[in-house]
Amino acid sequence: MPAPPFFDPQPAPQGGLDAPATGRNREPILQVLTRVLPGAGMVLEIASGTGQHAAFFAQNLPHLTWQPTDLAPAHLDSITAWAHATGAVNLLPPLRLDVEAAAWPVPSADAVVNINMIHIAPWSACQALMRGAARVLPTGAVLYMYGPFMRDGRHTADSNAKFDARLRGEDSRWGVRDVADVEAAARAAGLRLVETVEMPANNLSLVFRRE
Repeated sequence: MPAPPFFDPQPAPQGGLDAPATGRNREPILQVLTRVLPGAGMVLEIASGTGQHAAFFAQNLPHLTWQPTDLAPAHLDSITAWAHATGAVNLLPPLRLDVEAAAWPVPSADAVVNINMIHIAPWSACQALMRGAARVLPTGAVLYMYGPFMRDGRHTADSNAKFDARLRGEDSRWGVRDVADVEAAARAAGLRLVETVEMPANNLSLVFRRE
């Protein structure tokens, strides 16, 4: 598949929040998504945040329907603002989704995407993400995760160690997770880690498939 066309950054629309990191990481993430996501179907994004990623990915992956979700009302408003600003017809209105709920508002999906969530949430949120993805995905479908991770109990960079310390100082339930622990939670839910991709800024992409 040819490389997708990247869209120039947009100023935040009225009502839209702006997370500067999305402008730096969205293109490397898109390169991986272009390769691992299916050729058609609906992608469920868990914890869409500002909505900037959803808007960008929907524009650049027009063969997929993109369903953004979040729990925070401010984020749901921001996702709506970015969706209206881009006008992408394949970007659905956001849904309120609590990852730890026993049932999600989307009963099935062809892929699940989760970016920069599990380090700013309790560990139970990561476990719930795995269980929920296993519920909604068919056999062989992808769960894609992106963010900072430890490997074998060690941080991959000093900047990640400092970030981890700051997170844990803000909330003792937060922190940069170890790939091995995330993989174990995935296995317990019926997902298998099939690929780990080194990303800029000492982050990783983890690609799981539903068994």
